[in-house]
Amino acid sequence: MKVIGLTGGIGSGKSSVLEIFKKIGISTYNADESAKKLISSDKKIIYSIKQLFGEDIYVENELNSKLVSKVVFNDKEKLKSLNSIIHPAVAIDFDNFCFKHRDESYIVKEAAIIFETKTENLFNKIIYVKAPKEIRIDRVMQRDNLSRDDVLNRMQNQINETSIIDKCDFIIDNINLTELEDKVLEIHNTLISLN
Repeated sequence: MKVIGLTGGIGSGKSSVLEIFKKIGISTYNADESAKKLISSDKKIIYSIKQLFGEDIYVENELNSKLVSKVVFNDKEKLKSLNSIIHPAVAIDFDNFCFKHRDESYIVKEAAIIFETKTENLFNKIIYVKAPKEIRIDRVMQRDNLSRDDVLNRMQNQINETSIIDKCDFIIDNINLTELEDKVLEIHNTLISLN
C-alpha cells in the first residue's frame, strides 16, 4: 500500500480534493479531523491541554478552539507545545488506519504541515494543492467566520509555498471544480499505474 500525502496552504482546498478521492473509492485520512476527535475524547490529551492553557480552555468537554487559535498563532512556543501533545497521538491513530487499509493500492492522508513537521519522507508521493492568495483568504474568512487580519496571521505561520512546491510530486491548482475533479482522476490513474 502506498501512502500519499495531501498538503497545501490554508484555504487552498485540500478538503475538496480529499472528498474527490473519497468519492472515487480511495480511503482517506484527515489529520485535522482526527486531531479534533482526539482532543475531545482522549483523556490524556485533554489533561495535557488543560495543563498548557488552563482548565477553562474546555467548556462542557468542548475545546474552545477559537481561543486556542488566538493564543497559538501569537505564541510560537505554545503552538510547539500543543503540537507535541497532538502530533504523537495522531501518528498512532494514522498507523492504526494504515494497518486497517493495508491491502489497498494506496491511501491519501491530508495534513497541512507535512514539511513543517519534516515528515515528507513518510509518503510515497505528495500532492500539493494551491490557489491564489485572495481566493484562499475569502474561503477561510467565509468558512471560519474570521477577519482578513486573522486569516493573514494564520497564513504567516505556514511555510512558504515556493520553498516546498518543488518537493511535491503533483501540483493541483484549485480554482475550478470541474478541472479539479479531472486533475484528481489524472493523479489517481497515475498512482494506480505505479503498482
